[in-house]
Amino acid sequence: MYFLSEELFFPPVSQANSEGILAVGGDLSPERLLLAYQSGIFPWFEEDQPILWWSPNPRMVLFLDELVVSKSMRNILNRNIFKVSFNQNFREVISNCQKIKRDGQNGTWITNDMIEAYCKLNELGIAKSVEVWQNNELVGGLYGVDLGNIFCGESMFSKVSNASKVAFIALANQLRNNYKLLDCQVYNEHLESLGCREIERNDFIQLLKS
Repeated sequence: MYFLSEELFFPPVSQANSEGILAVGGDLSPERLLLAYQSGIFPWFEEDQPILWWSPNPRMVLFLDELVVSKSMRNILNRNIFKVSFNQNFREVISNCQKIKRDGQNGTWITNDMIEAYCKLNELGIAKSVEVWQNNELVGGLYGVDLGNIFCGESMFSKVSNASKVAFIALANQLRNNYKLLDCQVYNEHLESLGCREIERNDFIQLLKS
């Protein structure tokens, strides 16, 4: 495991341990965060931990033409229960991602410092959000880092059933024509049900750099 200094540097992702942890320390400056995502690395840590930088193998991704929309979800989308906007309420989305209760988690990895760091990225046009509305109330959404050819999803939230799925599907459709894939970082069943799958880290890095 590599211990970062003030130097703007990350070691090769091949040096990550079996869990995917590559490095410790550093900061959450816009420059370091952008370098991390461009290198296939992301921060993930809890309030009482130092900053941990990850590059897991395998990597969970969505190739956009493999998006799966179930019949029941198509019905929900066709009924226009929700309205979707893009990058209109970034701070509110990331704040809701911080507060939402998640199964198997006692707290959140989205610290207040993380919120401020990603809001700076949003101001620079690098981090973006998707908002899902019902009766003019924000009921779901997601945020991530936009690299121009790959969108790196970070977190999503849902206050009512299916709202986060609506955000994910809307984003995938928005990216479909001009992006290679949507990075989802690590496996979970919810993502798999939407068509995401795991690929080798080296393959992900090649797609990131090509």
